[in-house]
Amino acid sequence: MEPQLSHRVADSVATVVIDHPAKRNAMTAAMWRALPPLLDALAADPDVRALVLRGAGGTFCAGADISTLQDSPETAQALAVQAEEALAAFPKPTLAAIRGHCVGGGAQLAAACDLRFAEEGTLFGVTPAKLGIVYPASATRRLVALVGPATAKYLLFSGELIGTERALRTGLVDEVLPEGELDKRVAEFARILVSRSQLTQAAAKEFADGRTDRDAHWADRARGNTDTAEGVAAFLERRQPRFTWSVSTSG
Repeated sequence: MEPQLSHRVADSVATVVIDHPAKRNAMTAAMWRALPPLLDALAADPDVRALVLRGAGGTFCAGADISTLQDSPETAQALAVQAEEALAAFPKPTLAAIRGHCVGGGAQLAAACDLRFAEEGTLFGVTPAKLGIVYPASATRRLVALVGPATAKYLLFSGELIGTERALRTGLVDEVLPEGELDKRVAEFARILVSRSQLTQAAAKEFADGRTDRDAHWADRARGNTDTAEGVAAFLERRQPRFTWSVSTSG
């Protein structure tokens, strides 16, 4: 099978699968190119309220396919950065479901997600120092925001792999699950995400990511929106709310 990004949408959750098992799901140039337009389409789909990124089989992503770096490493890195930025800008909650190896470009993609859940035994690494590559500024700053400068330097300077215990302690992952429990927990948490107000999530995502030019935009969206009235009514009536505001249709 050709390396590809496959996807499906079920129960308001889009699942994007990195599928290149012959090379531990390493990303080819074609796969990097395919991710931004796929994310654009899923962002515009009102049926999608959250996104899960995972790897096929027993590993998440071993990074970029090194063979793609031989001709033009600058072009390969630019494609990776475009994909990373598209994932970081996805306007709905994103969750990386990680097992096996999450290395190099795989770690870059995982860090661009809002949340990261990992299976015990997963190995993480940021390995450009092994190849003499300058890690992209955007990816470096995102890594520092997640784990702090000391751990970011440890990972970038050494290229060494770390396990789930250290990844959890440093903030690289949000939850670690026992072997065999990752898929169940991701599905459970995705259901929680899609049940919540997308208005709250979209505004919180921009604020948490450091945007300072959209305060008035979200204040305007908050005034008179139906989600607030529905949330209050559902609380008083002791029922589950039925939130309808959508970033796909409301902006």
